[in-house]
Amino acid sequence: MVEKHPIVNYTWIDAYLSDLQRYSFEQLRFIPEPGVWSLCQMYDHLILAALDYFEKIAECATDGEEQGQGKTEAGEELFALGGFPPVKIKLPDGPENSPSNSESHEDLASRLELVKWEMMKWEERVPAINPNRKVRHDGFGWLNALEWFALTNMHFRHHLRQKEELEQRWTAHIAGIRHA
Repeated sequence: MVEKHPIVNYTWIDAYLSDLQRYSFEQLRFIPEPGVWSLCQMYDHLILAALDYFEKIAECATDGEEQGQGKTEAGEELFALGGFPPVKIKLPDGPENSPSNSESHEDLASRLELVKWEMMKWEERVPAINPNRKVRHDGFGWLNALEWFALTNMHFRHHLRQKEELEQRWTAHIAGIRHA
């Protein structure tokens, strides 16, 4: 019998879905200052990253390298903490790190549902995948399927603070408009 993975938590995705429905079109696309993502861009980033992580899990399951190498120092720290530290992380400039700011509520919701479906699909399979079959993450080193799966949840949790900050900045922006 395969045990359930202890890190699975769909409530993060459900919370993101629920909050998405509360945002107006303007709030979803509001960029508070240059170099800061909108809520739409943050959601797009989360979805793209999760789908990429699921591809890495599939690669571990099918043709990942039997790898004796492990995580980088940053990867070891991340997994020892059980999540990202409470700091902002600036990704390098480039098209792969420039998420879309034009997705509709419906598109984002449907893609989040896909992430949830993929997570549910892999939940039972991941623990049975050979832990020595790994795929390299640029920052965290060689991760096995279970670690890629855990990274998905860690990543959603990490962006909760950013989501709250963007919601607060929208509220301040609206308050400023009303007082102008």
